[in-house]
Amino acid sequence: QVQLMESGGGLVHPGGSLRLVCTASGAMLSNYDIGWFRQVPGKEREDASCISKSGLTQNFAAFVKGRFSISRDNPKNTVTLQMRDLQPEDTAIYFCAVEEGCRGIGENWGPGTQVTVSV
Repeated sequence: QVQLMESGGGLVHPGGSLRLVCTASGAMLSNYDIGWFRQVPGKEREDASCISKSGLTQNFAAFVKGRFSISRDNPKNTVTLQMRDLQPEDTAIYFCAVEEGCRGIGENWGPGTQVTVSV
């Protein structure tokens, strides 16, 4: 069974950028559609982006507004979420997960990485 681990979170100023990486172990990442979700404590987890197994299909939530891009490197077993023009409302814990069919339902969650956007 695939295990996922996020990295790349941190503290940035408004307008800044971060690159989050989801690394898989235990199975080939190429077998899975992968999603990036985020959650603010006390609020529902929301789906930010998803990429299909081949990388040809990429979905983004409306709140991304063209600021995020998603890519994958199957030989390296990684999926990357590049985020730019970050705003305080993007502050959350970001998780990667298996998201079969990119339907908004995640499983095999990683532990998450904190993203904080603050002056």
